[in-house]
Amino acid sequence: MPENHDIKDIALADEGLARIMWADRDMPVLARIRERFERERPLEGVRIGACMHVTTETANLMRALVASGAQVALCASNPLSTQDDTAASLVRDFGISVFAVAGEDADTYNRHIEAVIATDPQIIMDDGADLDTALHTKFTDKLEHVVGGTEETTTGVVRLMSMAAEGTLAYPVFNINDANTKHCFDNHYGTGQSTLDGIIRATNRLMCGRTIVISGYGYCGSGLALRAKGMGMRVIVCEVDPLKALEAHMEGYEVMPAAEAARFADVWVTVTGNCKVVDAPAFENMKDGAIVCNSGHFDSEINLVWLEEHAVKKEEIKPLVEEYTLADGRTVIVLAQGRLVNLSCAEGHPASVMDMSFANQALAAEYLYLHAGELENKVYDVPAAIDDGVARVKLETLGIAIDTLTEEQIAYMGSWNFETL
Repeated sequence: MPENHDIKDIALADEGLARIMWADRDMPVLARIRERFERERPLEGVRIGACMHVTTETANLMRALVASGAQVALCASNPLSTQDDTAASLVRDFGISVFAVAGEDADTYNRHIEAVIATDPQIIMDDGADLDTALHTKFTDKLEHVVGGTEETTTGVVRLMSMAAEGTLAYPVFNINDANTKHCFDNHYGTGQSTLDGIIRATNRLMCGRTIVISGYGYCGSGLALRAKGMGMRVIVCEVDPLKALEAHMEGYEVMPAAEAARFADVWVTVTGNCKVVDAPAFENMKDGAIVCNSGHFDSEINLVWLEEHAVKKEEIKPLVEEYTLADGRTVIVLAQGRLVNLSCAEGHPASVMDMSFANQALAAEYLYLHAGELENKVYDVPAAIDDGVARVKLETLGIAIDTLTEEQIAYMGSWNFETL
């Protein structure tokens, strides 16, 4: 057990181990990678610093990294997403230096990031780019140790792309978020299910017959809309991208500006990665008793500052469910303090979709270390061979076989002069 760690209670490890093994049953792709890593030890002695949601699914990624020979330090990427029992098991059973406590305050959160950086990581695994940002601003002396990184979220990729455009990114980073086996499944299917799961666990409200407003119709928003519709909800989409708005319309959803949608919302979910998506115009028109929550990475999407300033009363109805009463008597209910509702009020994405996301993480880390000298300081897509390979293995584990192109078909698809074929 590593001496350097900060968790709630090591006595929770038995329960955490049982949950980690339960998730492992539904993560066969990562299990295959772990088995190969145990044989080949491709990251022997490599120091990995990770800032991710400390959940059972993440635990199985950490297990694969340890199997590869890596030395791993992990902190939370969100103060409310840590599973304390999982953290305990990672420390006791897998020798990982974990710095994460559920509900930790901002100072503790930052101290935990600094603790990971203190291990002089060579590979950075980030979920929102907080670890990357700290390295590039407060701990630039540690950059010399870093050979590269990976990023899991849209929010983090945006930040890293901005750094690369400015010429300030100090090492290559693989964009895990935009791997097809990540965003087509984790974002679309995972977010759709887990967000509704978080809302229902927090409120115990019946969803069918109610109106949900979804801000953002990317992979996450479209998946959420699909699941909400399947539960019998009326779906309204708010968008700033005309193509996405048109797509939502063609799928049969209502599309309107936020200020107008506010009049109908029983439940409002933001999934944009931006700030002040639910702002004053929406709050001023919002129907009484509306439930507002966020499934984007940061808590910036809902303007809670406006709500705090204009509320005459704030009451915690139950943990992570807060009711704000406005001057005219209307109430707005905010879940999870505006943080990720699917991880704060539930358990996040199902293991079967995280299996593919974290398979990309593990294989990208291996590729990064083996090819670091060939890469520039910019954000790279996950190599197609890795992405396609993850999909093929996933199909195999599901017992699904597919066709392959014949040599004639390959030649046909690559030719313009069909008469020569």
